[in-house]
Amino acid sequence: MQEPTDLPLIPDPPSTTARLGTSGVARRALGAQDSARASRLWWDADADDYHREHGEFLGEADFVWCPEGLREADAHLLGAPGTLAGRRILEIGAGSAPCARWLTGAGAHVVASDLSGGMLRHARDAAARTGLPVPLVQADAQRLPFADASFDLAFSAFGAVPFVADSAAVMREAARVLRPGGRWVFATTHPIRWSFPDDPGPDGLIASMPYFDRTPYVEFDDAGAATYVEHHRTLGDRVREIVGAGLALIDVIEPEWPPSLTQAWGQWSPLRGAVIPGTTIFICSKPGQAG
Repeated sequence: MQEPTDLPLIPDPPSTTARLGTSGVARRALGAQDSARASRLWWDADADDYHREHGEFLGEADFVWCPEGLREADAHLLGAPGTLAGRRILEIGAGSAPCARWLTGAGAHVVASDLSGGMLRHARDAAARTGLPVPLVQADAQRLPFADASFDLAFSAFGAVPFVADSAAVMREAARVLRPGGRWVFATTHPIRWSFPDDPGPDGLIASMPYFDRTPYVEFDDAGAATYVEHHRTLGDRVREIVGAGLALIDVIEPEWPPSLTQAWGQWSPLRGAVIPGTTIFICSKPGQAG
């Protein structure tokens, strides 16, 4: 009988960067069209790996705002307990839409949008498993295919905002589709993180890059085509985008790393979380009286 040590090794599947042929990294200018193409390419290719790595943390019908584990069930950033039932809500950059399904379970009428068909495929499959169907729309957050004033609430839990070239357009689109008195809440990487390497260990605590350099982080293949991109805005930029869209800024939340959370998430880790913030959540409202 063949000894276990003689069994052929099954190689790990290639990483997303390998599958996309990523060969370099740089800070360089990137137009809106190329940025959107890179994001769609990356998230379509990475959807399966992403859910293998983070699916248990996110849950299939749970609303987690950020790697620090802040949950809407505890934070109530979209509204007080019991006020979400019957509300029409848009999730922008929904990924596989676990947040939208949680809201559906709370009685809200939710639409989930995302640029990536691969992520929306996971959303469709999870809806079938959980029995919590959510309408899914593939769309660029900078150009939403929804009528003016068609939602009571809009939100994004680490979706879209850090991955688009024109995040001010996302703010304008969120304001446009909200009804007067509506609320727009979005979580994104804390701007200060731009100055530090994406390293969960001690090297990630050494500031080495200019905070005011807004040149995107780009991964690219041998032909120079972008395969992944992230865009940086300062804290002041975010405030100006919000105000410029005609929204009022209600609050800025910087979740602290909970002592009970020992699980790292990419560059987020207990070590870094004890020293510098990793997430910023902006709570905004559209002026006017709700209808």
